[in-house]
Amino acid sequence: MGISTALSRFSAYYTRHGFVGTIRRAALAARRALFSNRMVLFYCDMAKQTTAPANIPNSLKVERLRSYAELNPQDLNDILNFWNPKLAQRNMKERFGNGASLWLIKSEGKLAGYGWTLRGRTIEPHYFPPGQDDVHLFDFHVFPQYRRRGMNPFLVTHILRILVSEGAVRALIEAAEWNQAQLSSLSRTPFRRLGRARKLTMLGRTIVCWAGDETATRGTKVPVRPIDNPATGK
Repeated sequence: MGISTALSRFSAYYTRHGFVGTIRRAALAARRALFSNRMVLFYCDMAKQTTAPANIPNSLKVERLRSYAELNPQDLNDILNFWNPKLAQRNMKERFGNGASLWLIKSEGKLAGYGWTLRGRTIEPHYFPPGQDDVHLFDFHVFPQYRRRGMNPFLVTHILRILVSEGAVRALIEAAEWNQAQLSSLSRTPFRRLGRARKLTMLGRTIVCWAGDETATRGTKVPVRPIDNPATGK
């Protein structure tokens, strides 16, 4: 994350939550960065997934958007103003520009959450190079008032069914080791654990350290773990 981006996020958080709230958030972020900064990586073998349509409750609707112009004003406002409008808008345009899809889940016509997918590559350097038929799922979010209703597992599973019908071979997703809510959510989807890792991008090189490894592997040489035996991540 660049310095200007970090400052912008800090300023936006301070405006919303004040000095005390910002200090508490900064302390929490520091603890996570120092002691819980690994990511848990997951994969889904699409050949083992069904293409049968999911039973969607009448109250829920999933929409797929492929361009910024497709967003209606209310949905755009909900997404942009949840944390940092300037950065959120910039990220959205960059992702659409790179061919990503934005998936919206709505409850009774109101936006409840969203997530992104990108096929054949990732927006930021990944832990290992994806194949051209791999799909990366990233930045999934459910708004606070809709949490604990199974929205995220439902959305992820629905997306996987669509990706199967489009010929995707494998899906990838990750969650922070400290994010127990997200890890629990993914356990209710077809995703399976691949391993745990840290990464650092420096001077154009991405260094990845897998849990239990003695050495780091750089750039495109990061080994893809055997996905036939994901339980150990080895």
